[in-house]
Amino acid sequence: MLKTSRPSLLPLLTLLACAGWLLAGAQQLAAQPAPGKESPEETCKACHLEFFNTYTASKHGTKADQRTPANRGGCLVCHGDGAIEHAKKGGGRGVGGIINPGSKTLSADAKNGICLTCHQGGKRIHWQASTHANRNVACVSCHQVHTAHDRTRDKLTQPETCFTCHKEQRAQINRPSRHPIREGMVACSDCHNPHGSVGPALMVRDNVNDTCYTCHMEKRGPFVRTHQPVQENCAICHNPHGTTMPYLLKQRPPFLCQQCHEPTSHRGNVASLTGTSTGANTLARGCLNCHTNIHGTNNPANISNERTFRR
Repeated sequence: MLKTSRPSLLPLLTLLACAGWLLAGAQQLAAQPAPGKESPEETCKACHLEFFNTYTASKHGTKADQRTPANRGGCLVCHGDGAIEHAKKGGGRGVGGIINPGSKTLSADAKNGICLTCHQGGKRIHWQASTHANRNVACVSCHQVHTAHDRTRDKLTQPETCFTCHKEQRAQINRPSRHPIREGMVACSDCHNPHGSVGPALMVRDNVNDTCYTCHMEKRGPFVRTHQPVQENCAICHNPHGTTMPYLLKQRPPFLCQQCHEPTSHRGNVASLTGTSTGANTLARGCLNCHTNIHGTNNPANISNERTFRR
């Protein structure tokens, strides 16, 4: 009895591969300038060699990425078709209707509109409603376009860009208790999305606590007994940019605790050195000498408060 064999897919796969090579070759030929005509990039290069060299080294000038301006018209993608007329008239500032995103006369919305032509969506989907957009901050105010190394995208140098405007935070990160921002281990964009978010203060998450929990997972819980301020907002007790108190606390215990805990029992009385049942203790860590688990505890609650937020 004769066995029937299945038809081989090898000829079909070979044909598809050849078609792909032919299509890629046709696209390469289409991208090349016609004989006797230079590409826009070569025309710009004649006068702007310094900018051209840094542009080709940047992500925008990457030929291997089909999304980049280098594969979609080169300099004209950002600087407009007026760049051709600009070159024909011999160049010069403002000649030929060329668009210069770094110009002081161009509005921030116009500059940002050029960038948002490609960089819309994702982490920038909330840009139009963001604080920076509403205060006329341009993309080029923070980012360097014609460079292989954008300092704003580097964790070690990113804070320098942010501190250009945020002077108070510049001072706070030099305080004794702080996040390791100066060492480059934490950057502003780890907690904030400068392009806009639905959370307060441009938080990367929907609220302050969820942003803090991305690193401090052990504080999330769940706990049998929870501390209400911890659930509400970490920033009630902590200043994440830096303080002079341990653990980024805004104020030293017991004075921090007494902002909420008064006037019953020893919690609201005048702090003393001895720390009896009728006075809060100011020695060492204050209230934390006894109440060690102030973020939450698995000890059950009781009316005497003998075990409240203790181990």
